Amino acid sequence: MIISMTGFGRGEASANGVTAMVELKTLNSRYLDLGVRLPQRFQEKELQFKEWVSKEIARGKLNATVYLDDQETNKKSAVLDEQKLEQYTQILLQIKEKTGASGIEAAIQFKDLLHFNDLITHPEPEEDPEHDDMCWNLIKQANEQALAKLMEMKIQEGEQLRNDILNRIEAIATAVEHIRSITGDRAEEVRKKLLERMKALLEDEKIDKDRLEMEVTIMADKMDITEETVRLDAHLKFFIEAMNSKEHAGRRLNFLTQEINRELNTIGSKANDSAIAHEVVKAKEMLEQIREQVQNVE
Repeated sequence: MIISMTGFGRGEASANGVTAMVELKTLNSRYLDLGVRLPQRFQEKELQFKEWVSKEIARGKLNATVYLDDQETNKKSAVLDEQKLEQYTQILLQIKEKTGASGIEAAIQFKDLLHFNDLITHPEPEEDPEHDDMCWNLIKQANEQALAKLMEMKIQEGEQLRNDILNRIEAIATAVEHIRSITGDRAEEVRKKLLERMKALLEDEKIDKDRLEMEVTIMADKMDITEETVRLDAHLKFFIEAMNSKEHAGRRLNFLTQEINRELNTIGSKANDSAIAHEVVKAKEMLEQIREQVQNVE
């Protein structure tokens, strides 16, 4: 199955004055890398949230941000510390008295008190297990929506990747067919070269039969690329099977691109033929583009 590693999804769920929103964003990564930002009161549930996500995401870097708007909690979130207000006011009056300042400019103004950041506190809300369970359930619902939208986007992009990669695989298969036809046409040429080489060696009275056998074997092996083209056909077949499989294919496709590249390199080095070299170059250009696309496959 071809699924893109990049995508975005947002989900939202509300009930009883509470709104939960989850945003999921995925990027390319060799392994599964989950980053989660939860509201402070749910930090201990990070592992559970990651388990929800990892059921759908097999590979890639995922950033999850969870927002929780709890109206009941917000009403109690800001508290004025009256004792500190009184203390800071007295301190400002003492400063005024010590410096001998007077007039309107020396009067204590509202903005002076705002410099003290701890006048307004945000105490932790009272524990309410039932309310927290409801909030967590809303987060779960929002996450399910976000995951569904994320996967929809990843699958759509994956289909585009699949079509592009298939076109390039077909181009490589065509190049292999051309290489095979060129090889077949020059079979007689290869035979003649071997015979000429043998004749030249036999004219030497000091010829070593073992050396003759070795020369013939080496030349035949150097010019025979049958095994490489057969393996290439197999790799291309496995590549297409992997893309059509229901399993995540990213790692397998990456491995197969390496194997295809190895066979093309061997053909290029053994063929010693400009026409074959040209086909190898075209195939490797296609393969390099496939390699770049595969890096985005989950």
